[in-house]
Amino acid sequence: MKTISFAVPCYNSADYMDTCIESLLACGDDIEVLIVDDGSSDQTPEKADEWERREPERVRAIHQENGGHGAAVNAGLAHATGLYFKVVDSDDWLDKGAMEKVMAYLRSQRERTQPTDMVVANYVYEKVYEDTSQTMRYRNVFPVEREFDWSESGTFNASHYLLMHSVIYRTALLKDVGLKLPEHTFYVDNIFVYVPLPHVKSIYYLDVDMYRYFIGREGQSVQEETMMRRIDQQLRITRIMIDAVDVESVEPKMLRKYMENYIAMMMCICSVFLRMKETPEDDEKLQGIWDYLKQYDHELYKKVRRKVINVGTNLPTKLGRKVGIQGYHIAQKVFKFN
Repeated sequence: MKTISFAVPCYNSADYMDTCIESLLACGDDIEVLIVDDGSSDQTPEKADEWERREPERVRAIHQENGGHGAAVNAGLAHATGLYFKVVDSDDWLDKGAMEKVMAYLRSQRERTQPTDMVVANYVYEKVYEDTSQTMRYRNVFPVEREFDWSESGTFNASHYLLMHSVIYRTALLKDVGLKLPEHTFYVDNIFVYVPLPHVKSIYYLDVDMYRYFIGREGQSVQEETMMRRIDQQLRITRIMIDAVDVESVEPKMLRKYMENYIAMMMCICSVFLRMKETPEDDEKLQGIWDYLKQYDHELYKKVRRKVINVGTNLPTKLGRKVGIQGYHIAQKVFKFN
């Protein structure tokens, strides 16, 4: 068994995928890199095959018809043989120094009867259009460098969530949960990191800057114009997350509160971008997603609706719409997300 399987979803990634793959191979000989070519039309398939030829013990090229990011992650998980599993997008990379500490801990788990379920480390927004970087840490939330459970978790701040970039899951846990992401849909990383959480019984946090998240490529899914254009996919992901977990039954309380806040954040994003579009059709979609949550779980609906971020972004009237959107943009600058 390999210590960790890295899945690298690739769609027309030929211009930048080498940097990502090289950073993964630097993690050692006990890893596998699963390059998932998701129906690319550039040189990605040939590059993936060449990497497999060069590193047959550590690299596998997987080719499939285009199914989107979710389908690529699904394929990576299906082929994974490592004790742990991590997704690394093809335009991102892992920090070598940080990974030395992360890999040392993952290797220590190979001899345990019950290895840690989820390992967490920091991620860094590399904002090329601003020539800046922003590190997201968890030292105010989690104990550092010791195993713990959710009862010892602190409180996450308003812009601080576990993302796909920061987590490494035990592979068997993801397979036991039956995690399967929707195809041809963006923002599936929210499902990946959210749905398994109630099954996580042990956590280990390393305060090192592991994941480098590249922001600035044209058409990137987190750009504001792109999010407005893909709002229907955001709505779809939010509905799937609402359906996937009965949040009000989650224990312990700290995890339940975190998952409530995550749903609140997803609803806030839906509200902001639908109100930005300012059409009757989008107003109907906004009412529809709130009705969906209300019908699924009325208690969760009340809690989420009363959160400050959703009160602020759902103020009535045109003035309320303007105030809510301005508040979102202020929060972007203060918390430096997206």
